[in-house]
Amino acid sequence: MARPVTRLESTTMRRSLIAKIHVARKDLRLEDADYRALLSRVTGRASSADCTTAQLDAILAEMKRLGFRPRPARRSPARPLVRKLYAIWNDMGAVLTAAGSRESLRAFVARQTGVDAPEFLDDAQAVQVIEALKAWSQRIGGGAR
Repeated sequence: MARPVTRLESTTMRRSLIAKIHVARKDLRLEDADYRALLSRVTGRASSADCTTAQLDAILAEMKRLGFRPRPARRSPARPLVRKLYAIWNDMGAVLTAAGSRESLRAFVARQTGVDAPEFLDDAQAVQVIEALKAWSQRIGGGAR
């Protein structure tokens, strides 16, 4: 027997479905009037926010029937590398002028790779930043991992 869905899970599921519907709407290039007509035809509602989870599933199924193809999810960043990057940065914090703030790290990452935050780095970019941090740490006399 399946466990009941909690209110938080239900809310998260609904938000996820609504987001997918809006991505599909953009992908299908539906004008507002066409989008509202689709909602009305499938659910009898004028807004996806007023729909139940089952109705949202039906809307998404209809959009798939009309040609929407969900893109595969982006691979998540290399978590161990990002953790290592933060660890090196925190070790260097005592000797840095900005005391190792996250804003300073983001600025460093942006200068090195053009990416706004460490969480968005791919494997190669994370390694590039880690090596740059190690070299910097050795220059200022800190120990790099």
